[in-house]
Amino acid sequence: MRRVVLLGLLVLAGCGGGSKSPQTVGTPVDPPVSAPSFTLQDQSGKPVSPAAERGRWLVVTFLYTHCPDVCPLIAAQLDRAIATPTGRRAQLHVIAVSVDPPRDTLAAVRRYAVTHRLAPAFHWGIGSRAQLERVWRAYHVAAQPGPRGTVTHSTFEILVDPKGKERLIYDATIKASQLTGDLQKLGVA
Repeated sequence: MRRVVLLGLLVLAGCGGGSKSPQTVGTPVDPPVSAPSFTLQDQSGKPVSPAAERGRWLVVTFLYTHCPDVCPLIAAQLDRAIATPTGRRAQLHVIAVSVDPPRDTLAAVRRYAVTHRLAPAFHWGIGSRAQLERVWRAYHVAAQPGPRGTVTHSTFEILVDPKGKERLIYDATIKASQLTGDLQKLGVA
């Protein structure tokens, strides 16, 4: 319920404006809560889950490979953050959970990862509609078919700390420098 209220505040505040802490660009999750657990398959065909990422910083987001606009920009910024010195020190990983189960196949996410030169620490989580809907519900994500083969979906990123606690939420305008700056403020040297 707390996440629903926080996400509602993000929407009402222009997705990241309003009452965010002056120390971070991301909106704090206060108090931090455990990131919901799930296990999906990534572009390598291996299981990927927030629990497996304990001990390192993680970003969980919701994207799809056929997105014509926002998703590639988010993926590029998160991938850039992974490659920075701060991202490397944080052992930053990303799990992009699919919001398009019929088209985000293993072949599609592999092709996307190669075409966009995603770092090995960038995992694209795929699964059946039922598997993905459980994750969407846990993270309060809406995903509906849109016009011309698009998917209308919630667009946000959650920064999860090495203990598995949600710390900050970002909107679709996230920049690598903002994420790495926040990581530094949260103690990644």
